[in-house]
Amino acid sequence: MYQYACLNPISPVGLERFTDNYEKTEDLKKADAILVRSANMHDMEIPENVLAIARAGAGVNNIPLEECAERGIVVFNTPGANANGVKEMVFAGMLLAARDVVGGVNWVAAQTENENVAKDTEKVKKQFAGSEISGKKLGIIGLGAIGVLVANAATHLGMEVYGYDPYISVDAAWNLSRSIKHINDVNEIYKQCDYITIHVPLLDSTREMIGQEALDLMKPNTVILNFARDLLVDEDAVLKALEEGKIKKYVTDFPNTKTVGKPGVIVTPHLGASTEESEDNCAVMAVKEIRDFLENGNIRNSVNYANCNLRTCETASRIAVYHKNVKSMISKFTTVLSDTNIVNMGNTSRGAYAYTLLDLEDAINEETVKQLEAIDGVIRVRVIK
Repeated sequence: MYQYACLNPISPVGLERFTDNYEKTEDLKKADAILVRSANMHDMEIPENVLAIARAGAGVNNIPLEECAERGIVVFNTPGANANGVKEMVFAGMLLAARDVVGGVNWVAAQTENENVAKDTEKVKKQFAGSEISGKKLGIIGLGAIGVLVANAATHLGMEVYGYDPYISVDAAWNLSRSIKHINDVNEIYKQCDYITIHVPLLDSTREMIGQEALDLMKPNTVILNFARDLLVDEDAVLKALEEGKIKKYVTDFPNTKTVGKPGVIVTPHLGASTEESEDNCAVMAVKEIRDFLENGNIRNSVNYANCNLRTCETASRIAVYHKNVKSMISKFTTVLSDTNIVNMGNTSRGAYAYTLLDLEDAINEETVKQLEAIDGVIRVRVIK
């Protein structure tokens, strides 16, 4: 029997994917896995028994990834599960920036006592008029699951699409429409595009990547859309650029005291992935990842360990060894396991950490596990079968 805990409400559509061999618990000290959305885990004491954390969403800045890797806790996320929901919000943001829909709706809402509202509408509607997005240039920074969906949909709306992603995956490249112009220098997007939307993870290298230098290259009619992470944009520089008329609008999904109510800024209350479908999709993917990991030791969509997949074990036993990514580790494992036959093995690494799955012809005993645990550089040994 496995036990799991939820730090935030998780869609029942996902939780239903757990079998009768799983039980929900409120006690983290009993949990084999934790499901989380936005809860901050940095100041949380994560018990030793926890084997996996699954973030029902893409961003994992609320989870201490390095600490988890050091302790042999695999952290998963659910890339692409909420992509369509975010994609639709990006286009909503573009339309809100292009035409003063909100201003117009608010004006109409205030006319409840106006018997001449239809006539007056014709007089005032010009002040809410805007421009169409068809024919405009859209620059997309980051061509992952969301970026690709935005790019392909934008072409059907008549936009000229430019994409920048030096690390684009093979799958993303295959899914990208051939009409998208792949840009090798992000500065070309800053210089040419009317709308710029960013879809990259928050890393040290991407923090405030849209800053003063980028803003200096933009046209006065540029609209910046940020439905990824607030810290990807230097908002002080953006507010200054808006005040000076160097850009047109800033649309962000991340409210804070700095941007709320400021001229030229459209702020939505973190609605990017807030759809029933996105929450369901994220929960389903998170549960699938946890189950495959706990039951088979397979890693898919981890953010602190490399993916590793040996499918279902068909031998007498399977063990997982979490260890530092240093030389000679495999030879040390095989020496300890010399009394049995290693039928299948998977070894992957990510940065300073590595993960090895071993399918053995014979059942593994407690003494052998202790010998593996005693090897310098081994973080954790788990007997899966």
